[in-house]
Amino acid sequence: MKIIFFGTPDFAVPSLQKIFESKHQVAAVVTAPDKQRGRGRKVSFTAVKQYADENNLRVLQPTDFSNAEFVNQLKSFNADLFVIVAFRILPEKVFTIPPKGSFNLHGSLLPKYRGAAPIQWALINGDKETGVTTFFLKKKVDTGNLILQKRIEIEPSDNLGTLHDKMSISGADLVLETIDLIDNGEVKEILQDNSLACPAPKINKEICRINWREKSANEIHNLIRGISPFPGAFFEHGNKIYKVYKSQISTEMQLAPEEIKQTKKQLFIGTKTGTLEILEIQPSGRKRMKTEEFLRGYSLL
Repeated sequence: MKIIFFGTPDFAVPSLQKIFESKHQVAAVVTAPDKQRGRGRKVSFTAVKQYADENNLRVLQPTDFSNAEFVNQLKSFNADLFVIVAFRILPEKVFTIPPKGSFNLHGSLLPKYRGAAPIQWALINGDKETGVTTFFLKKKVDTGNLILQKRIEIEPSDNLGTLHDKMSISGADLVLETIDLIDNGEVKEILQDNSLACPAPKINKEICRINWREKSANEIHNLIRGISPFPGAFFEHGNKIYKVYKSQISTEMQLAPEEIKQTKKQLFIGTKTGTLEILEIQPSGRKRMKTEEFLRGYSLL
C-alpha cells in the first residue's frame, strides 16, 4: 500500500521505520515545521523529519492543515492510507482523503486515557498496566473504532522515559500489524464503550507542583514517575525551586507533612501520609544530580 505518515517526536520514529522497512511504500511524511531555538536562533527540526531526511523520504511541513493547497497536495499522492503517530489533531477534510481511511496510534488502552498525555496519567494514577491502541479517526478526538490493542505491564521502576520507550517500540509493531490487516481486508472494527472513557489532559505547571500537605507519599512518588524526565515535578523551598526526578517511599522514616530530614547522603520529606526519600534532585539553574551529590553542596534545613 501507498502510505502517508504523520508524526513529530521520537515516539513516532520506530513506527515510521517499521513501515519504511516493510513491503509498503511511504509516499510522504508530514511533520511539524522547523523551529528556531536558543539565543543563537539555531534551526531545529523534528525527530521524524531527521529520519525521513536520512532515508530520502518526501517531507511536508504545513502550518495550516485546512489550506486548500496542502489538501490538494495530499490528494496528489493518491495514497491508500494515512498513518498518524504522536501528531496534532487533523481536520476531517484531511483524514477522510485516503480510500482505506486514516488510523492513529494512541498510548493507552482506549477508551481509557483519551487526550494528550495518556502515558503520564497512567503513571500518575499508579496503574499497573497500560498499552497501545490503533483506531480509525473520527471527528471527535480519540473516539474512533478500535482496530488492535496490545497490553504493556508497568514496572515499579518505570517512569515516563522508560515507559515511553517501551510503548514506542510496541506501538511500532502494532502499527505494522494494523497496516497489514487493512491491506488484507481483515480488520474487525470494535466500537469504543464511551462509558469507560476517562481523560488524559495535557500536563501543565500546576499539575507538576508537589503538594506535601495534601498528597500522600505514594501519590507524590507516582507524580514524580509520571513526569520524569520531562517536565519534572517540583517544589518550592526557601524561595528556590527544586525539581525531583526520582524518589522512593520510606518504610522507616516517619515525618510530618513538609518536615525535612537529611543526613550526609539521604534526604527525606514528610507528606500527608507517609514519608518520601528523594533520590535525584535539581536545584534551579543547576544540573540534575543524585541526592548524595546534592547534599555535598546544598542543604534544605
